[in-house]
Amino acid sequence: MKRKRDILTGAVGLLLLGTTVTGLLGWHLERQHRVELESQVARLQLQEKRSAVMRSVSTQMEEIAHQQKEISDEQREEAILQKRTAEEMRERSEEERMKALIAQDNALASEKHAQEARQLAENQRLMAEHQRIQAELSKRVADTLSYRALARSLGSLSSIQTQMGDTELGDKLAYVSYLFSKRYSGDYYYPAVFQSLMTSSQSKRSWARHRGALMGVAFMPDKNDNRVVTVSSYGEIMIHEKKGEQLESTTLFNNSLYDFRDVFIDKQGFIYAVSRSGHLVTIKNNVASVIQVNDLDSPMGITDLDDNNLLLTGERGLAKFDKQRKMIVATREVDFRLTTTSRFDYHPLLFDNQGRQHLVMDINELVTSEVPVKGHVTAFASSKSSGKRVYGMSDGTIYLFDENGSRITKLGGHLSRISRLKMVNHQLYSSSYDGTMKLWNTSSEKIEPMTLLSAGSWIMNFTFDPSKQYAWIGDQNGNLVEALLSVPLMADIISKKLKSDFTSEEWNYFIGRNVPYESITSVSRKEAAP
Repeated sequence: MKRKRDILTGAVGLLLLGTTVTGLLGWHLERQHRVELESQVARLQLQEKRSAVMRSVSTQMEEIAHQQKEISDEQREEAILQKRTAEEMRERSEEERMKALIAQDNALASEKHAQEARQLAENQRLMAEHQRIQAELSKRVADTLSYRALARSLGSLSSIQTQMGDTELGDKLAYVSYLFSKRYSGDYYYPAVFQSLMTSSQSKRSWARHRGALMGVAFMPDKNDNRVVTVSSYGEIMIHEKKGEQLESTTLFNNSLYDFRDVFIDKQGFIYAVSRSGHLVTIKNNVASVIQVNDLDSPMGITDLDDNNLLLTGERGLAKFDKQRKMIVATREVDFRLTTTSRFDYHPLLFDNQGRQHLVMDINELVTSEVPVKGHVTAFASSKSSGKRVYGMSDGTIYLFDENGSRITKLGGHLSRISRLKMVNHQLYSSSYDGTMKLWNTSSEKIEPMTLLSAGSWIMNFTFDPSKQYAWIGDQNGNLVEALLSVPLMADIISKKLKSDFTSEEWNYFIGRNVPYESITSVSRKEAAP
């Protein structure tokens, strides 16, 4: 029983304990649930507050958005208005641009028309100017030709008046002849003009110095040394110096047993004269030395072979002379007879009696060719500047070859053997046994001779002074002649002789009423050569 009571008491205790535990557990759970509810209520309250804030913010954002929408609508409307305004302005601008383009096209068309009008006017002006120039040119050409013809006519009248004894009128006519030739680019060397100048200037002087024929003429090498050396067939070697109007002559060698045929002066001033007697005479500082030339038959020519040697030519042989050693160093015979000696392309050029020419490179080196003309060559010349070559013949004929050698011109004017030829650019100077020295202008279409000098005997040789304004000529009678070749110097001499002007009657008679009168004494002071 007790056990049952203990069991019941235990069970009741356990029940009470379980109830207590259950109650405590329920209370705890209830409390925890209540805490959770309170926490959830707090959260909900917080969320509600946040929602309220968000609603407030949303309300404000809605208001702002509404305001922005209103502003945007206003801006859109304004943009539409501006776009419409811009479109209207663009349309107006396009209209203005089109108007501007039309105006530009009209302006360009107007400018083109104006340019065409200006061009037409300019063409008409140029045509009128061209016609004026052509008329002036035609008049100038006519005047030029007229004055050139007048100059030649006055030259002829000058010579006639001088021959008649009226030298004063002859001088005036000669000067005006020169003046018109110069002004109108006429040919000073036209025979009528040049002869009148030579006659009026009295520019020829002659001195009898040698007893034999004057065979060689050469100037000293220094351009400032105006002394000239001459040799004669009577064994004379002389040196001459002109002082004023006088010619002072000094005999350097004189032996009638010698027969000098040529003279050469080297750059050092040594004088070499070769004699047909078989001798070579050298002179330095007026001291003469005689060298026997053996194995050379009848020496007749001398020229430089190179810087150190001279070439002596005889009728049938050659000799080489060493200038330093003063002796003949080589000789050779040739199978032909030499007729004359000249130079071409810086080398000696020999001509023989068989119609051949021999360019001497050295005494044992001859370049032989046929002479391009028929006959006996007695003189030769060439011009480096113009490229022309000239052959003078024994019958007085001269053959001129152009620079290509394709054109040959036969020049007739001399009556006898050509003794000497020289070319200065396009001007050819020739001398002959007919006693004349002539000038030929080889650049003219029609080459005509003009007599520079007429001597009473054969002209054997001539050369030019260093200035090439004077020619020095030697003749068979031993005369040494100086002839002025410079036209300006002739005119200067004449201008200084003029004493008075033309009278009106003289001017009208000789020159013409249609030519304006001039005071030639005044003009001569301006035109005179320096």
